[in-house]
Amino acid sequence: MRILVDTHALLWFLQGDSRLSATAREAIESSSNTRFLSDASVWEMSIKQSWGKLKLAEPFESRLTAALDRNAFEQLPIARSHLFAVSRLPFHHRDPIDRIIIATALVENLPIVTQDSHFSAYPIEVIW
Repeated sequence: MRILVDTHALLWFLQGDSRLSATAREAIESSSNTRFLSDASVWEMSIKQSWGKLKLAEPFESRLTAALDRNAFEQLPIARSHLFAVSRLPFHHRDPIDRIIIATALVENLPIVTQDSHFSAYPIEVIW
């Protein structure tokens, strides 16, 4: 199965955080799944780190890249079709980065690993 991992789920996975559900951890760890991370998540982490809201070991870029490579995450670029899909989303969720992640999941037909309850208001599969 191909899965899209939301930003917080990635961070909790990489940090071994107990807030990540067993189902979510199993989906991410399963070698039969292809794990995707949207460029929107990297953008979100970069913004939060620059604001001081996300404390990650320096250097951010090389550490994150190494962690993603080590755990076989594939980059999912933001496509124009993802951006256009945002304009068709109802406003169940107002965060712009989460909206692009939701639109990406819809366009690419990917389930999302997320704890965010707002995601389930959209016609996408949520893994948690």
